[in-house]
Amino acid sequence: MKSSKMLPIVASDPWLEPYAAAIQGRYDYYLSVEKRLTGEKGSLSDFATGYLYFGLHHTPDGWIFREWAPNATAIFLIGDFNNWQKNKEYQLTKLENGVWEIQLPEDAMKHLQLYKLMVEWEGGSGERIPAWARRVIQDEHTKIFSAQVWNPENPFQFKVDKFVPDTKPLLIYECHIGMSSSEEKVSTYDEFRRTVLPRIVNDGYNCIQIMAIQEHPYYGSFGYHVSSFFAASSRFGTPEELKRLIDQAHEMGVAVIMDIVHSHAVKNEVEGLGRFDGTPYQYFHGGERREHPAWDSLCFDYAKPSVLHFLLSNCKFWLEEYKFDGFRFDGVTSMLYRSHGLGEDFNGYGSYYNLNQDGDAICYLTLVNKLIHEVNPHAITIAEEVSGIPGLASKISDGGFGFDYRMAMGIPDFWIKYIKEVKDEDWKVGHIYWELTNRRADERTISYAESHDQALVGDKTIIFRLIDADMYWHMQKGDQNFRVERGIALHKMIRLVTSTTINGGYLNFMGNEFGHPEWIDFPREGNGWSYKYARRQWELVDNPDYIYHGLGEFDRAMIRLIHSVKHFNETPLYQLWDNEGDQVLAYQRNDLVFVFNFHGTNSYTDYGILAEPGSYKVVLNTDNPLFDGHGLIDESIEHFTQPAPEEYMGKQWLKLYVPARSAFVLKKQ
Repeated sequence: MKSSKMLPIVASDPWLEPYAAAIQGRYDYYLSVEKRLTGEKGSLSDFATGYLYFGLHHTPDGWIFREWAPNATAIFLIGDFNNWQKNKEYQLTKLENGVWEIQLPEDAMKHLQLYKLMVEWEGGSGERIPAWARRVIQDEHTKIFSAQVWNPENPFQFKVDKFVPDTKPLLIYECHIGMSSSEEKVSTYDEFRRTVLPRIVNDGYNCIQIMAIQEHPYYGSFGYHVSSFFAASSRFGTPEELKRLIDQAHEMGVAVIMDIVHSHAVKNEVEGLGRFDGTPYQYFHGGERREHPAWDSLCFDYAKPSVLHFLLSNCKFWLEEYKFDGFRFDGVTSMLYRSHGLGEDFNGYGSYYNLNQDGDAICYLTLVNKLIHEVNPHAITIAEEVSGIPGLASKISDGGFGFDYRMAMGIPDFWIKYIKEVKDEDWKVGHIYWELTNRRADERTISYAESHDQALVGDKTIIFRLIDADMYWHMQKGDQNFRVERGIALHKMIRLVTSTTINGGYLNFMGNEFGHPEWIDFPREGNGWSYKYARRQWELVDNPDYIYHGLGEFDRAMIRLIHSVKHFNETPLYQLWDNEGDQVLAYQRNDLVFVFNFHGTNSYTDYGILAEPGSYKVVLNTDNPLFDGHGLIDESIEHFTQPAPEEYMGKQWLKLYVPARSAFVLKKQ
């Protein structure tokens, strides 16, 4: 008999009952840590205000600066205001609990000046960039990073104070500011706002997910080796310009979420948090757990209250200071498991409750979701997680982690495997449908065919896997060959079936909507520090003479179709038909019927699909010439169902012409 105290997540899933005690234990631990951090009457939002205390602040009397460095024996503020020398007047005073402070007069420093800390400890010393620095820049010539005083005379004023994202459904355009230009350079917040944001709005996406915001020393890390957690990367522009981008996105009805990295930190010591106060474990684990075995980075110790304070404050800072609408948390699997998920199969529920989990990391993820939704009830949180741990996107009160969504990371892996390893004639439509809809009913997911991961050097995008080198020679209209024909047909079908089987949202990476032909390769020694592949060739989609244009038009029409149904992601999803031999799949959402023929050569006339009685008209067709199809379907025809035997539960035959390697959507009239 189920206990009356059983958490809802367990009560709703009998397979979790053997692990009820472990799930309850995690929940109780979270409650105890929250109480310890907030006290009897406080809140996590009150606790997560470190950014208002630490770092550099301008006051009516001048300046005040604070830093946490418990192992330090002395700290000096150094900068171009004192010729980078240790001066007594710039020496910090040690307070309680490892906190250091200095108060300075108005003329001690000014806007745009550079500064660092000189931290001393028993047996050594070193220059450090303040952990809470909000502005960090790199010298173009010396390549040295320094914190910068940021106190503009006219700080940016947001026009949109409160923004409520459209999540019905959430349609995410994943992007990277630096590589968003056609030019071979690092693009800027302003350029993105002026040139790329209008494209996103025109394409129908209602959310942008921005990578590489937190400052990172190495551009080629894609932003995943963070050094300064509170500093918006200066290589793309100023804090004011990022705020202006977010504000304009809100004016245009687009949410902005940040790809945040709290799973690890860069190993750098001068630029980052490594050995900040001379110890290896101030923010990180000591011993063998300190370094991530695969990422060449450092792992946070989530058991430490000061680390929780730092990371929770970091999230609140980005929400409050920049008005981000939420976060996609990177590397959640790595956080959850002591093994970082490396070498794990995750082939049963026991994999999630075998003492290989990091209880403190689980607690942190629960706390951070509580905090984010406390600060902004409309905020969006997404977990990048591959193991499939139950409860990740369930309510905290139910025993879950509290994320709004989890990334459906198995879907792009499935498509890669299918395209690489399975012959076209062996594609199983039932298998495709199952892979796209196999998810926990109580957790919303973000479905996607590919993200930035599949676009990087070392991997391939779907379009590149399908067409390969022919993309360089046969993507002009009228010049396509069989490989190109097959590739663009499947590209459209894969995106349509992935985006229309969602239960939460859909994600596309910048440029993939039109089949961008190049991989992503950031400037590095191995490519002569070239920006050739760290950009997006918008001229391809803008030119109607190229097939890229048709692919872009299809993506726009597909997103428009999803918008046409209110709360599309919440509408019931019914499989109407799957025939493995014919490779035909059909399913229904509300009054829309989706029909796919994955067969490479067989077209079918008068093909029968059991559907609700009535008449239907085509509203989207991958074979439309506008999308570089062959125009084999007459979209003006109204299709009427025909009676079927009573055993078919009130359904009737819908007889259709279904061309090979095509898909179309019918709307019930």
